[in-house]
Amino acid sequence: MGKWKRAASRILNLVARPVRTAHGKRGVVLQPYRGYGSRDEVFLIGRVFRQSHMPSDDQASDQNGDEDIVTHLRDIGRRIARRSVAGATVTARFAGVEQRVTTDKDGYFRVHLRHDPMPPCREAWQTMDLSLDHPEQARAQADIFVPPERCRYVVISDIDDTVMFTGVASKFKMLWRLFVQDAESRVAFPGAGALYRALHDGHGGDERNPMLYVSRAPWGIYDVLDEFFRMHGIPVGPVLFLREWGISWKSPLPRKAEDHKRELIGNMLRLYQDLPFVLVGDSGQHDPEVYRQIVDEHPGRVLAVYIRNVSRDAGRVAEIEELAKVVCAAGSGMVLAADSLAMAEHAAGLGLIKPEGVAAVRAEISTPLHQTVTRRSAGVRDAIMKDANGPTTAPPNIIVEPNQKKRRHVE
Repeated sequence: MGKWKRAASRILNLVARPVRTAHGKRGVVLQPYRGYGSRDEVFLIGRVFRQSHMPSDDQASDQNGDEDIVTHLRDIGRRIARRSVAGATVTARFAGVEQRVTTDKDGYFRVHLRHDPMPPCREAWQTMDLSLDHPEQARAQADIFVPPERCRYVVISDIDDTVMFTGVASKFKMLWRLFVQDAESRVAFPGAGALYRALHDGHGGDERNPMLYVSRAPWGIYDVLDEFFRMHGIPVGPVLFLREWGISWKSPLPRKAEDHKRELIGNMLRLYQDLPFVLVGDSGQHDPEVYRQIVDEHPGRVLAVYIRNVSRDAGRVAEIEELAKVVCAAGSGMVLAADSLAMAEHAAGLGLIKPEGVAAVRAEISTPLHQTVTRRSAGVRDAIMKDANGPTTAPPNIIVEPNQKKRRHVE
């Protein structure tokens, strides 16, 4: 019973966590997410909602045993009782400019603020001040990533089955991992943390290249992803979800996304028009097709495309190889890789990361702690692939580059 009680407590803690981490304790809460921008315009999304009173310290649980579960249940009740505040007015202040926005029917607000060009600065993270003006008053601060002058390229990466195993081929298992497993129990691909740190640092070692992550997940698990990134040492960045699911008791299913990944990446290409891009995704969904179209529509803007190979279907691999030929004809390179090391080696060959970055990826994979995680990852990965494509086989690493023959490297 102790094991099941601990498991129940962890699950309840995950569901209750957003209540405890939101700005404010009671009444109307103003909750911003991380934003991003350039030297002359920034973007931010946030939400306004009503949250019930938080018990005082003398009423709170001591976080042990049954009382721990009771506390989580109380917080979950507060989360269920939340009510989005539609029509609330929020004022954003950044770089000497103000903008007033209004929340939509789900309580979300979006800030797109244009300002005079900012002077060059070394710090990438800037602060935006927010104030709720109606129906009640509240204040919050949001972090905004503005690339410093020393950055050389922008990284756009998928999260699901690219950074972490989620099993998108099985919708039920994906939802289980999204909503039930906490950040610690989620499995990162071996070496992913070191690879993303190397890309963020760049060949110069301190470039602070923008890291923009996209996900099919709802905003409700933002804090779980944030903790997952922290635990695995993955550089944080704005998480640009492709949809706002709008899940409620009356409408338990996700709404259809109106903005597609291709459009979102196109917006990023326009925002950072002076910088090239590196695109990272997985073979399980439509990333290769989307990225091929991006390369075709924006010639010369994409330095490399990295596709995490999560498919055991030879037909799917052949499809991606054909897409890679189109990508390479446009002057970019595509890597279909089952492991982070192949991506790191290719990135180092292009001068995107330091040679030490490759060594760091190799070391992270080979550390005793990560070997344990790797064995666990392999079990999760094989289970996912078996659900999708039958018996598992070792997936190949395939590298296709301009003016070169295809190179196949199998670990």
